[in-house]
Amino acid sequence: MNFAGQVALITGGRRGIGRAIAEKFAQDGAQVVIADRELAEAQATAAEIAAQTGRKTLGLAVDVADLASATQMIEESLAQMGRLDILVNNAGVTRDTLILRMDESDWDAVLDVNLKGAWNCCRAVTRPMMKQRYGRIVNISSVSGLAGQAGQTNYSASKAGLIGLTKALAREVASRGITVNAVAPGFVPTALTNDLPQELKDGMLKLIPVGRWGKPEEIAAAVAFLASAEAAYITGQVLSVDGGMMMM
Repeated sequence: MNFAGQVALITGGRRGIGRAIAEKFAQDGAQVVIADRELAEAQATAAEIAAQTGRKTLGLAVDVADLASATQMIEESLAQMGRLDILVNNAGVTRDTLILRMDESDWDAVLDVNLKGAWNCCRAVTRPMMKQRYGRIVNISSVSGLAGQAGQTNYSASKAGLIGLTKALAREVASRGITVNAVAPGFVPTALTNDLPQELKDGMLKLIPVGRWGKPEEIAAAVAFLASAEAAYITGQVLSVDGGMMMM
């Protein structure tokens, strides 16, 4: 896949799946914007990717849960990079616990980042993409949004809502040359999964037909495909990258 001349913005792009996605786009020719809550770390990641690939990169601070911050991120990206072709809504948080132990603040925090945050970024980027009559939006959902997971009423709801957002927005902007799709990763070792109990990890592994957890690079490859010219006729879809876990 060739993204030469294009600019990709990845939220939550300083580590884990987000970083793998940013690296993939840069390796395939794109200029890359890394947006994260921590400015210094976003800038450090951007600099490392630039050194590795020779691509122009930019690190920005953003609180995706705040519409003004998300809008400023998009405006600054456009001002410094000249255009914005690809948005990957990857920023996400977890606050797992059973519903009877879950505080309202745990619900609000996860929905604010995972769902409202993606909506904020989509809202901010839609107008410039419509003006250029081209755009690719890829939302990072989860198998938890497809099947639900005990102890994740907040996270599962946010990721299921993201699928609804994906499909609704895809219908709104398709006529302007913009596609909107989602990738639903299975279990991938990241900062969000490191704290899971080992017995839960072992139980999850038994549910994966290929017999292993996924790799961030495998999620990145799926995202890049959906953002590519080869996927121009694909929109409003959810691609599960989960080792066969969610076969239907």
